Amino acid sequence: MATTPRPTDHPPRTVQQTAYDVVILGAGPVGENVADYVVRGGLSAVVVESELVGGECSYWACMPSKALLRPVEALAAARAVAGAREAVTGALDVDAVLARRDSFTHDWDDSSQVGWLDGLAVPLVRGTGRLTGVRQVEVTGTEGDTVVLTARHAVVVCTGSAAALPPIEGLAEVGVWDSRDATSAPAVPGRLVVLGGGVVGAEMATAWAALGSRVTVLQRGPRLLPGNEARAGELVARALRDAGVDVRTGVQTRSVARSADGTVVVTTADGDVQGDELLVATGRTPRTAGLGLESVGLEEGAGLPTDDTMRVLGVDGGWLYAAGDVTGRVLLTHQGKYQARACGAVIAARAAGDPDAVEPPPWSRFAATADAAAVPQVVFTDPPVAAVGLTEQGARDRGLSVRTAEHDTAAVAGAALVSDDYRGWAKLVVDADRGVLVGATFVGPGAAELLHSATVAVVGEVPLHRLWHAVPSYPTVSEVWLRLLDQLLP
Repeated sequence: MATTPRPTDHPPRTVQQTAYDVVILGAGPVGENVADYVVRGGLSAVVVESELVGGECSYWACMPSKALLRPVEALAAARAVAGAREAVTGALDVDAVLARRDSFTHDWDDSSQVGWLDGLAVPLVRGTGRLTGVRQVEVTGTEGDTVVLTARHAVVVCTGSAAALPPIEGLAEVGVWDSRDATSAPAVPGRLVVLGGGVVGAEMATAWAALGSRVTVLQRGPRLLPGNEARAGELVARALRDAGVDVRTGVQTRSVARSADGTVVVTTADGDVQGDELLVATGRTPRTAGLGLESVGLEEGAGLPTDDTMRVLGVDGGWLYAAGDVTGRVLLTHQGKYQARACGAVIAARAAGDPDAVEPPPWSRFAATADAAAVPQVVFTDPPVAAVGLTEQGARDRGLSVRTAEHDTAAVAGAALVSDDYRGWAKLVVDADRGVLVGATFVGPGAAELLHSATVAVVGEVPLHRLWHAVPSYPTVSEVWLRLLDQLLP
């Protein structure tokens, strides 16, 4: 059953005034960054939050999930090197892993994050905000009290996303884990069934299997990590199976039920699968319900479409902005923060009458241009997967003339030093007409640290003939760049 820690009981916070330059709905990393950049630009701001300041990433996503996964990675790294391997005499200490995770969430208390807002002189209003008209937000507090906030320049929606439940018979009634439960559970389930083989499903299968759970992954599609290159998903599936995880692809789930003894029974086209908990990791949906979007001519339920300055499309007057998951653009914390920086900066610049902010060009500091084709992401599985930009198929779908290069990273001298049994792979995707990199994928230990160089190359549109002169240090895993570029250049 779901066991997610909920926000601690904080007293309501009142404001001394009700008019601000900018009103921000949501105090996650995105809302915090909007507030920071608005204040830097000389404007006043107020933040409305119904849960914890710091948001999903701090308490139920990025931080606790990576805190669960880091001990898994560290132990695997030690066991992969002779000399260190012999010193490893035990398994992970589950209690210590969970306690370390809890330390990163501050035991789900947001006092330090609230202090950060106070340091910016940005008031916090605890409650649920909804739009009631042009530049107006009504906030209902935890005690049922209400206050109406007015924005002189802009309202910014940063309410994020929530786990989505697919329309499977019985799923909504049985009490399942969502991503929040998976990262905050106080104990290891004996048997865990994971519905979905995307990033959340693969990462949480990695973590809980390493902590002792018997994990089964049910993926509807033909492979794990469907948003990545196919080979990356294959390598992760192989590693999960080697770790004892039952990975099943091409599975059609028909219904879900919970028996009298608490066992979850997942009925598929190929038979029943049983577990003590069921994690549903099949996607996310923007948090727009109850935002009062109809009061400004918008529909609830879908993401808020924006231009690259994060101004919401279809709203007269151009005063409504949105950033982060609620836009549906890119559901990653670092991209949401990137959008927030552009959003906060452009709001302040427009308020000051800066002509450069009226219609900023691509790659301006006022435009979130990278969302279109230069998004980096690391999947913290074992092995990790790091990718940026377009996959080969994604590049072909955009009509690009595509060239690719692939290499077994284990053949690089630096990889052999990292691990005695290094398993890895790398791929570059090139726009042949322009001779520039448009995508890169790295799989294997240390892959995450290879990613930013590829991100710089994609964003900077560095010509391949120039990139060839970026000499990788020897002996490091980065030497894989040389092997890949050798395939692409005469």
